[in-house]
Amino acid sequence: MYNARVVQQVRRKEKAMTGVLKKVILLLAVLFVVMGITISQGFMLSGFLAAGLYFIYDALSRKEYEYVLEEGRLQISVIFGRRYRKEVHVLDLKDMEVVAPSRHDKVAKYLKRGGTERLPKYDYTSYEENVPYYTMIVMEDRQKIKILMDLNEEMLECMKRMYPDRVFWGTESK
Repeated sequence: MYNARVVQQVRRKEKAMTGVLKKVILLLAVLFVVMGITISQGFMLSGFLAAGLYFIYDALSRKEYEYVLEEGRLQISVIFGRRYRKEVHVLDLKDMEVVAPSRHDKVAKYLKRGGTERLPKYDYTSYEENVPYYTMIVMEDRQKIKILMDLNEEMLECMKRMYPDRVFWGTESK
């Protein structure tokens, strides 16, 4: 249909105390290793475990999402700690029901509070306050799902060209 490839990356906002928690874990790791060297070697195991915990927490606390729209398919990947990529969804847009801002009338029946239909929800938004997010209702593996995403205007326009009756955004009337 359309051979354009649109790629968008979204970085998830870190939670409030993530930086402090990382520093505390690292401080404890160093403290236990030093105590293991000076007092008793039994403390070293705790130090190495705390250091391992630091690296695991660091990798899992930093999330980025990548949306790739190509040839009528939307691929969503999660990138952990800027190192590990996991493809979580490959969606065929011909199975898409609607894409609209989160409070739009077209997706009102799927809202958590006040909606009439309950669907499995997948959240791939940045949690930035000034960035609007969109709700996509789509079929995946013969099950209807709800996906929340931060879509830029270029990706929305590309989807709108492919499926003009299913994509709504911004200034359009509700």
